[in-house]
Parts: sequence; structure tokens; C-alpha cells
Amino acid sequence: MTLDVIDSHHHLCLLSGASYPWLEGTPRARYHGDDVPLRRDYLVPDFVADASGLAGIDARLVGSVHVENGAADPLWEAEWIDKVIAEGPFPTVQVVKVDLSSPGAQEELERHSTFTTVRGVRDILNWHPDPYYTHRDRGDLMEDPAWLKAFNTLGRLGLSFDLQVFPSQLTQAARLASSHPSTPIVLDHAGMPIERDDEALKLWANGMELVAAQPNTTVKISALGTNDHTWTAESIRRIVLTTIDIFGPERCMFGSNFPVDGLYSSYSDVFKAFDIITAGFSDTERMDLFAGTARRFYRIS
Repeated sequence: MTLDVIDSHHHLCLLSGASYPWLEGTPRARYHGDDVPLRRDYLVPDFVADASGLAGIDARLVGSVHVENGAADPLWEAEWIDKVIAEGPFPTVQVVKVDLSSPGAQEELERHSTFTTVRGVRDILNWHPDPYYTHRDRGDLMEDPAWLKAFNTLGRLGLSFDLQVFPSQLTQAARLASSHPSTPIVLDHAGMPIERDDEALKLWANGMELVAAQPNTTVKISALGTNDHTWTAESIRRIVLTTIDIFGPERCMFGSNFPVDGLYSSYSDVFKAFDIITAGFSDTERMDLFAGTARRFYRIS
């Protein structure tokens, strides 16, 4: 069976025409590795060329979700991606950036919602006491009244939320989902298990179970290479299968996280690993994992 693939998480970059602060300035050591190779334009032809490797595993890309790539002007990025989608063939829909803690967040959400290609919002919340890992300067944003006021707007606008946190934040994430049952939430990158020893993975799995207990949650299995730069199908097998076991195939979706995960592997390597790991699943379950869940969650026709 040829697998249809909807890549639930990838990025494009127009570095030659816009500012992306995380890709500018003096490179510094971060957990995702050396980002110097990412400091270039990465456009649809580049993405299509990478995805062409799917043919080698009897799969075909039929849709994709563009997730904001940290442009300095998120509204510019949303407008640019909206035009890219209109030109085709990929991406199909987009997730935009809004800093929900900013004073103008609600107005930004209103403006983003006018783009028919926008399905959801991402506000990266990863906090860690080690600067090597952290994205934010505080770890309590999910409980902050100003942040929550903006988050409450998502439901009214019909927008989902891409929730990106570390395992230590999964309990907070579960509370957020529980207190906003009408807002669809997708947990990015399988909860980002940055430590891979047995004890750390047990704590991660416990947090994943808390999030999965909330019926409005889904999960992306993606970006597993950002914390294991020499990964193999065997090294990520436990994470992939545990995530699927906790959420069920109908609430899991696969993503490439390209071009970032292109630092560690080819596009076909990522999906070949997913293919190998899920070989024992039924056709229906695999169709959900590779395309069906993303199609439903992001309302892709």
C-alpha cells in the first residue's frame, strides 16, 4: 500500500528577504545543534526536493502543515505563507506565531484569523533552568492571567494551539487542556523528551498520560533528532511506540520538522523510521499516523 503522507510540521524560510532572529547574529551552542547550515532560504522547491525521497519507501506527500519559523514579524510571515499556499503545491495550511503574553496578542490573533489558510497558533513555551535548552525566561506562562486571557481567544476564533513544552511542563500542559476543553491542542514533538535514560523517559511517559487524558489533545511525533543527533530507528522506537500507546493512532501524527531535522538525517530517513517502527500496525492505524490525524486536526480537505 502506498502511504499518503501529510507532513504535520515543517518550516520554510525567506532569510534573504526577512529577519529571523534565531538565525542571525553570532552562532551559539544550543540543543538543536549547529544552525549555521539553516541560515539560508528554504523554499517550496527545497522542501519538495527533500520530500521526493518518500518515493523510496512507497509513500507520497499529499499535504503539509507550515509551522511558524520564528520570523521577527509574524504577520508578515503569515501573509507570505498564505501567498505560498495559494501558489501550491505545498504547504496546505499554516500555524502562525503569536506571543500570547504580549499586550497586543488579542489584536494579532484577530488579524491572523483573517487568513483562510491559518488553522492554529504556536507560542513556544519551552522553559528550562539551563540556558542551553530554554526558549523562555519564565516557566509559568500557562498559568499567567494575561497569557490565559489571550489563549481564551483561540476558541472564539476557531483556532487550535500547537503546544511546545519540555517533559517537566507536561503537568501544567494537562491542566491547561483540562481548563479549556473546547480548544483543540496538539502537543508538539512528542513532548520533547530531552533526556533519554530510563528514569527520565518514565517521568516523560507519566506526563504524556496526563496530557492524553484530556480529550481535546492530540500529539505530533516529530523532531526526535533535535535531542539525539545520531538517532536511529531503534533509538527512537521506544518514544514513538510509547506515544502511540498513550494517545492512540487516531490522535497521533507524524512530522518531519524540516529543515531543522535535516541537520541530522534525510527526509526519507525520518519517514522510513516511522514506517519501520509502525510496520506491525493495521492499515487503518498507519493511515491515521501518516495522514488521517493531521487531516482531521488541521481541517485539511
